[in-house]
Amino acid sequence: MLKKPSVLPGFGLTLGFTLAYLSLIVLLPLGALAVKAAGLGWSGLWDAVMTSRVLAAFQVSFGISLAAAAVNTLAGLLVAWVLVRYDFPGKRLMDALVDLPFALPTAVAGIALTALYAPNGWVGKLLMQWFGLKVAFTPLGIGIALTFIGLPFVVRTVQPILQDLPPEEEEAAASLGASRWQTFARVVFPALFPALLTGFALAFARAVGEYGSVIFIAGNMPGVTEILPLLIVIKLEQFDYAGAAAVGTLMLVVSFALLLIINLLQHWMRVRHAR
Repeated sequence: MLKKPSVLPGFGLTLGFTLAYLSLIVLLPLGALAVKAAGLGWSGLWDAVMTSRVLAAFQVSFGISLAAAAVNTLAGLLVAWVLVRYDFPGKRLMDALVDLPFALPTAVAGIALTALYAPNGWVGKLLMQWFGLKVAFTPLGIGIALTFIGLPFVVRTVQPILQDLPPEEEEAAASLGASRWQTFARVVFPALFPALLTGFALAFARAVGEYGSVIFIAGNMPGVTEILPLLIVIKLEQFDYAGAAAVGTLMLVVSFALLLIINLLQHWMRVRHAR
């Protein structure tokens, strides 16, 4: 029986290389992490991750990451809409600035945000004087840092989908008497929703593992503004390798579960939209 022609020659070789590469780069390190954490045993693992400090850091990391990803989803949709649907002076510059968090080292971003939002910073001083609002060294400061580094993921995910939307569907909706809001809600938004979910997942995944831009603006107060990546570093500095592996495994399991749910919802929306 003849094999079906393949787009790439040597499918077996390329598939083997792909599986080997993914195993060495992804599966093997994650497996080593799980094995190291398993050395504590179930009771030791439970005791390591169920302390008040770990639970508080877990709430800070995942709670603020989800909030920042939600804010980025709305803001990213708005930015992508403006960049695609309107022409204005400085559009190319604005489009290039969206990618700045990709190129900027996270430590530099953290120092810049801290200097800007500190009580004696340009923006932080005004917020304190006008509203009595302290940003730096609070959970709000962490949210701003995570929003800063996550915005490009949503914009760059939604932007190409928005560019490829056929204008005929919107014109048909308008010709049938639909308002602009009805056209957006019933024609545009369903087509963008899978991309928005993808952007949300990417922004969330980036925020959960963020370290450099957060430690400067967070203040790193245990139980208040301490994040899980920082707690892992602290345990490593204390030579508590098994405890660090346990916290890392907790992050891995919860992150994988949340991303799996988001991907399943995204797949369901695509199948529904295709029908």
